[in-house]
Amino acid sequence: MHTASVGYRVPYADTDQMGFVYYGNYLEYFERSRNELMRTFPITYKEMEARGLGLPVLQAHVDYRSAAHYDDLLTIRATMTEIGRLRVRIECEVRRGDEVLATGYTVHACIDLKTHRPARLPPEFFDEKRAHLRFRPSLLSP
Repeated sequence: MHTASVGYRVPYADTDQMGFVYYGNYLEYFERSRNELMRTFPITYKEMEARGLGLPVLQAHVDYRSAAHYDDLLTIRATMTEIGRLRVRIECEVRRGDEVLATGYTVHACIDLKTHRPARLPPEFFDEKRAHLRFRPSLLSP
């Protein structure tokens, strides 16, 4: 599967009073890895926006297994696992070394940024690198 990873050292500002990474920050971590994943496509997210297209989040889910702490070095990985004509699903994982701290996914719809109506994903999403992806008819409709 097509995957991208990013390393991230937890700053003190990411932690709560108990010394754990605040739970909401994991969605931001997911975004960091999604940004890296998008850089591997023939069209970047910035280029999509220039074409008038956006990928807002429709669903977000996180399963927490163990806490990250200040100064932990994390590896955050994103994998596109499903694609439809209008939507994509990206699964994410946060690790500290070999330990999985959190897993989850986000589902994104492709929209026209002017009208906010559903739009087809650019053809670059369907290149040979992603031929292995599970095509989901259920991801076709908005």
